[in-house]
Amino acid sequence: MRSRLLSVIALLLTMLLVACSSKPSDTANPTDQTTASPGGEGGGGKSAAAKPAAEVVVVPAGTTLTVRLGQAVGSKISSPGDSFTATLAAPVEVGGKAVIPIGSEARGTVTDAKPLGKFKGGAVLQIRLNSITVNGSAHSIETSAITRAEKGKGKRTAVITGGGAAVGAIIGGLAGGGKGAAIGALAGGGAGAAGSAYTGNKDIVLAAESAVSFKLEAPLELK
Repeated sequence: MRSRLLSVIALLLTMLLVACSSKPSDTANPTDQTTASPGGEGGGGKSAAAKPAAEVVVVPAGTTLTVRLGQAVGSKISSPGDSFTATLAAPVEVGGKAVIPIGSEARGTVTDAKPLGKFKGGAVLQIRLNSITVNGSAHSIETSAITRAEKGKGKRTAVITGGGAAVGAIIGGLAGGGKGAAIGALAGGGAGAAGSAYTGNKDIVLAAESAVSFKLEAPLELK
């Protein structure tokens, strides 16, 4: 009896050992689920490189913008509110660096236009720029106005087209040369213009391709 009991106990112990050996271990190496979030500490993700802030360049008030007119404007052929196109004739520099390249497109407005009166009254032409495109982006600008005035009939105020003599002065002055008359520096913040100007007993005309200079009245920020 005793030997049989021992045999049974031995069998039970053997079965218990077999069962324990086949049970999955709770302490098996778990899968490492620790994953650092992108940009987090200690993770494999790489943080996105911070983009540098865009540099802002300020073109100060008083800077001269010299443009060439895209079409003719005049006291008789234009009306207040008419728009015109132009291109920058000389680059604009800040700190020795060109920030507005030559050829940049600009737009302007005729702010006043009065034809010469038949018997009395004078002709007036006034224009200003209101936008310029830099590297594909249009920027609103405020500039001084260019004003041309012509007195009544019989009052010559500029060089006659074809090479006459100066017998007076348009606002600010004038200079002859080339084909037609070239209008020089004017009042209006020191702005000036050059181009064909038909005056005397005729209306004021600034021909296409005339070079006209305006001055910024407010700073222009460029990014």
